[in-house]
Amino acid sequence: MEGKTPNRLLDLAMQSLLSKESTAIQALEDIPRELFVPLFITAFKGGHKNTLSAMVKVWPFYCLHIGSLTVHESQHELLKAMIENLPVFPAQTSARPKLRILDLRQDTGCRTACPEVSTKSSCFYSCTYSDCSISKIEKRHLYSENSGCKTLLPKPVELLVDLSLDGSLMEKEFLVLLMHKIEESLGSLHVCCRDLQIDKLCKCKCTLKFLDLKCIDQLSVDRGSLSDITSILCRMVDLESLSLSNVTFRSLSGKVFKIFLSHLQRMGHLKELSLSSFCLKNHLDRVLRILPPGLDFLYLPFCDLSYRDFKVMSQSPQVTHLKLLNLSNNPMYWEDFEPFHTVLANLSGTLQHLEINHCLISDTAISALIPALIRCTHLRVLGFASNPITMPMLVNIMHNLTPMKELKYVIYPIPVHCYERWHFQGSLDRQKLAIVQLQLKAMLELAQREDMNWITYCE
Repeated sequence: MEGKTPNRLLDLAMQSLLSKESTAIQALEDIPRELFVPLFITAFKGGHKNTLSAMVKVWPFYCLHIGSLTVHESQHELLKAMIENLPVFPAQTSARPKLRILDLRQDTGCRTACPEVSTKSSCFYSCTYSDCSISKIEKRHLYSENSGCKTLLPKPVELLVDLSLDGSLMEKEFLVLLMHKIEESLGSLHVCCRDLQIDKLCKCKCTLKFLDLKCIDQLSVDRGSLSDITSILCRMVDLESLSLSNVTFRSLSGKVFKIFLSHLQRMGHLKELSLSSFCLKNHLDRVLRILPPGLDFLYLPFCDLSYRDFKVMSQSPQVTHLKLLNLSNNPMYWEDFEPFHTVLANLSGTLQHLEINHCLISDTAISALIPALIRCTHLRVLGFASNPITMPMLVNIMHNLTPMKELKYVIYPIPVHCYERWHFQGSLDRQKLAIVQLQLKAMLELAQREDMNWITYCE
């Protein structure tokens, strides 16, 4: 109890100060710098917009991160206020705030201000890729000073944001604010976007012109032509995550697809690739052979994968150490499951998450896959929902999976006997499903696996 008292007293003091906004703002000139971080956190959680605006102007540290603070939709006004009051200076001046990096991205492992190394200010999250980044500009400044150049150069400031271009009014207002701030800075502000999500690429081309695409390490595009996508991929050199869905292109043998593969091939830092609704039938080998060996997550739902594609996958060195594999919504209606069995065997030492939902996997097929599944001893999540499995086979699967101590979540299919006509909407007998759920719960208790969650969903 005694150890918690000082924290409680500090919280009460902060709340008391913030209850009188004008007093709190005036006190910023006198309070010790060590109190800025707890005051900022309390002010943000309490929605004290004016106080936050004033704090940004006089922030005594090199960087300011939202970090682990939760940002609700109502708090977007707070973020906008912080951007509006971010000090940006066209040139070096004697009187300037210390704040150089404002980071509005949510990151649970990030502190509000980075520790300062020695006597030199620094930030662990500053931009490293862009030519407009603080680190590269300051190197140029240092070179100019060492060369005897005395001209005033812009003092760089960075704004780190994640952007979702979804066409909403909130997004449009936010972008207008960003562009206004860039103009106000006269070249001193660098907007660094690390995570970019785009809905309808054709409507975002103008917005993309003011972003430095070199900064982006996570890109997600839903709905767009492959031609437009390749035009922005050529400006991204350090992607770690690429997600494309509902992409249109004429042919897997055409020039545009070849250009796309050439861009994909140079992404040596890629850890995650998602190609959803991306028809790759009989052409998966062209994608797999150019992927980097360090790939951890591979999503290929709705890709119309063929038996040949699974055979290629079973022989690919790029599919031997994945942590996540999602092959949902690719019908597996063939009789020979040896290629997929080999894929699972190759991944037995690393696979943690497997999804094969909506794949038309029958009792015979899942029975053939069980020996390979139980070898995946690091498996934590298994999803095989919406497959035509009978109750006896579901019981058999549970008996085989309960000894897997790391497996915590199983998304299972509703057995076919629960439907009047399997998988037809409105034909599910919920009373039969309830009995199935009680049976599975009893089996988990008997196996002493109350820590394992077996869940399903009703279409």
